[in-house]
Amino acid sequence: MSYSSGSNLILKTLRLKNPKLVLLERCCNVGDLKIVHAHFLRTHLFFDVFVASRLVAFCIESTTNLLHYALRVVSQIKNPNLFIYNALIRGCSTSQNPQNSFHYYIKALRFGVVPDNITHPFLVKACTQLESAPMGMQAHGQIIKHGFELDFFARNSLLHMYATVGDIKAARSIFQRIGRFDVVSWTSMIGGYHRCGDVESARQLFDRMPERNLVTWSTMISGYARNNYFDKAVEMFGALQAEGVVANETVMVGVISSCAHLGALAMGEKAHDYVMRNNLRLNLILGTAVVDMYARCGDLGKAVQVFELLPEKDVLCWTALIAGLAMHGYAEKVLWYFSEMLKTGVVPRDITFTAVLSACSHAGMVERGLEIFESMKEDHGVEPRLEHYGCMVDLLGRAGKLGEAEKFVLEMPVKPNAPIWRALLGACRIHKNVQVGERVGKILLEMQPEHSGHYVLLSNIYARANKWKDVTIMRQMMKEKGVRKRPGYSLIEVDGKIHEFTVGDKTHPEIEKIERMWEDIILKKIQLVGYVGNTGETLFDIDEEEKEGALHRHSEKLAIAYGIMKIRAPTPIRVVKNLRVCEDCHTATKLISKVFQVELIVRDRNRFHHFKEGTCSCKDYW
Repeated sequence: MSYSSGSNLILKTLRLKNPKLVLLERCCNVGDLKIVHAHFLRTHLFFDVFVASRLVAFCIESTTNLLHYALRVVSQIKNPNLFIYNALIRGCSTSQNPQNSFHYYIKALRFGVVPDNITHPFLVKACTQLESAPMGMQAHGQIIKHGFELDFFARNSLLHMYATVGDIKAARSIFQRIGRFDVVSWTSMIGGYHRCGDVESARQLFDRMPERNLVTWSTMISGYARNNYFDKAVEMFGALQAEGVVANETVMVGVISSCAHLGALAMGEKAHDYVMRNNLRLNLILGTAVVDMYARCGDLGKAVQVFELLPEKDVLCWTALIAGLAMHGYAEKVLWYFSEMLKTGVVPRDITFTAVLSACSHAGMVERGLEIFESMKEDHGVEPRLEHYGCMVDLLGRAGKLGEAEKFVLEMPVKPNAPIWRALLGACRIHKNVQVGERVGKILLEMQPEHSGHYVLLSNIYARANKWKDVTIMRQMMKEKGVRKRPGYSLIEVDGKIHEFTVGDKTHPEIEKIERMWEDIILKKIQLVGYVGNTGETLFDIDEEEKEGALHRHSEKLAIAYGIMKIRAPTPIRVVKNLRVCEDCHTATKLISKVFQVELIVRDRNRFHHFKEGTCSCKDYW
């Protein structure tokens, strides 16, 4: 028998015994509860342990979970029974201090109250809330000690706990011995597989399930999104709709966040429309996800529109919009919204300052960035973290103040990490400073000898300075250490489907047409207006003709060629790239926007580039 069904049976019994207990059901707030409590005390009904236990249970089962009041009530009970202790353990398990469940469990044992099959699932739930494997193992021991290891509810709670804390081996052992399964058992195991990154096992279980509920679908979609299988998350949402299941807010957060990562604007718009059609509430979490999706998919107008219509906004919501504006290079708007946020009394967090400083960096606003950095601790009580120092190094470095940037790093109150040095190395690449670049590159290669990005940046610095011997040395070091350059890929959404391209990709069913289109773009279009392939940063030891061929098959070029084939103006062509856009691709894309009279929106690892009429929103400053 479950806790709730047992509780209802007791309530029916007590109604027969004392009709005045129905007064509890009529309580609408704490004031009403206090009146009923006082009446029970005045009429001595409270001193009936069953009446008192019902009062405690009402506090725990209340939608507002009046645990604090329940504890005061229990302090007036001379000999609490098992029902009362179970209610307290249950209430604490979902409170801000779940460990208190153990306090009342131990107290019950000390007073000779023997736990039952209802006690332990809530004790285990407390361990799940704490995500504490050691405490969970202690609770498991108590279950075995009191003879409830074969109890179905106890096993389900243990399965869920072990899956949540990441002990997939223990979870699988319980799952295999559980005897009979319900949707909770299956869903817990699926969630455990997703937490440890085994999405294939999770999908196999999902496909075997005889029945699924909304929690199961949510677990699959959220699990795919958490493990960066964003296309699978969106695909699963389609399957959910085909099954006739109506998604809730939690499911839609996973779906919309996945669309944001994919840069799939059309899919994101459909997901947003689904939310509105099904009258789902744009709460803080879902509303923030929608704002972030539109910003990351390149539609800032809709991001701002959704943001303005949200009935409530917290710091994360403000930060999502500010970060989106920063990614697009709209530094002035970032500063305006940051100022508006402060006027509303919302206290900025560290991630808010990261977004604001990043915007200043990409816009070259050195003085304003320094002012905001200084104000973090002085005016807002936010201690700068490593990422903020990294933004300042990037700010100074991009502005060409390499000496100041290097001095800033050396005088930091905290030890600089690899990303901070990498920001300085990136600035050396932009400004072709070999001297500082070599010093910084040496530090990075010692810190992270397996990181390909350091070799690539340093090689590019050497290539720009025509120091080809040093480029060759870098390549040789990579080969000797087994370091491989991270493969680049680009995504483009056409007719509601995501197409992925990699360097030299040959797998796309229309690859021959795409390559012919790109050749047509080069030979018949952009070369006529001055395009010459920039092979200066090509790292391979190959001749110029081969370098040209390698450049022409960069993933974003293939994606753009496909976009020109399939997307008609004035609809913009939107491309998402996992790496920084190279200089040659940036130049080629500017010329394509001019020759074809098309807007191209490219999101790379660092920011958005809006190409239109031969210019880029980044003003060649990226």
